[in-house]
Formats: sequence, C-alpha cells, structure tokens
Amino acid sequence: MSSTAHIWPIRVYFEDTDFSGNVYHAAYLKFMERARTEFLRALGVHHFELNEEGLVFAVRHMEIFFDGPARIDDLLQVESEPVLVGGARLGLRQTVRRGAEVLVRAEVTVAMVNRSGRATRLPRSLRDALERDD
Repeated sequence: MSSTAHIWPIRVYFEDTDFSGNVYHAAYLKFMERARTEFLRALGVHHFELNEEGLVFAVRHMEIFFDGPARIDDLLQVESEPVLVGGARLGLRQTVRRGAEVLVRAEVTVAMVNRSGRATRLPRSLRDALERDD
C-alpha cells in the first residue's frame, strides 16, 4: 500500500454551498469521489478502462466526521490514502483540509463489482499499481 497520500485541490463554488454560505454536507461526497478518481488516475488506473472490462467501484461503507465548515471560494485539498487492499475491496482514508486545518475526515470502503452487481476481485493492474506506489 501507498506510504504517501494523493492530494487533489478543489475550489469551493457557490453551487457547493447551502443557504448559510457553508459547504453543504453532500458536496463533500462529490469532492471525495473526485479525489478517489484522481488518486486512481495517478496510479494509471482509469474508470473508462475498468468499465470496458465490465467493472465498476461501488461505495460499500463510509464513515464521515465533519470537523469544520468550508465556505465559498475556499481552496481545499482532499487527501486520499489507501489503508486496506482486500480481494474485492479497497479502503481509503480521506481528509479534506483548508491549509493545515482539517475540515472533514472519512473512512471509505469501495468494492469492485461486475455488471451484474456481484463482487469481483480487484484487477491485477490496480494491485500492481498500489504495490509500486509503496
């Protein structure tokens, strides 16, 4: 597994906020989803290639802690770090920061599934990429 985390920057836009001007809680899910995609892309694993093989990731479990609000125009960093590689599962720790301040922490487990929705082993290419990133 990776000893270094992947960092992905994102700017907060008006569409991400609620009536109070703070980021709406569900927007963090989008931020983290995009960061997971960019983490995989940095490893050379692309969703369109997995899809061509009939494979997709499905979120199996997510635990989120909201420690502080982000606001419109904030520049955030979403950190994604793998913490578990199982047969069909990949576990990640994700942290959303504004500078050094931690705003959101999440533990996410995704499962690899085929077109019929059945769990299937993570592709060798992904396992190899995670091992190379050590």
